[in-house]
Amino acid sequence: MSEIPIPQKAPYPVEVEAGKKYFWCACGRSNKQPFCDGSHEGTDITPAMHTAEESKTLYFCGCKRTQAVPLCDGSHSKL
Repeated sequence: MSEIPIPQKAPYPVEVEAGKKYFWCACGRSNKQPFCDGSHEGTDITPAMHTAEESKTLYFCGCKRTQAVPLCDGSHSKL
């Protein structure tokens, strides 16, 4: 697969609920960013599951370059 698209060069703030599972889009193709909509079909990329430990705001990576999958680690600032 060619290079992963960058949906946005900033994180997505998301209010998560404790105990709920979230499937972060890793391929950059989803129309429901930052979450998976199945657009990775036919690639070797799969979404990353994140289970919220507590209800709060988390910042999911928007550039798809994070090393702290699925959360933002500031990698977008180097693009």
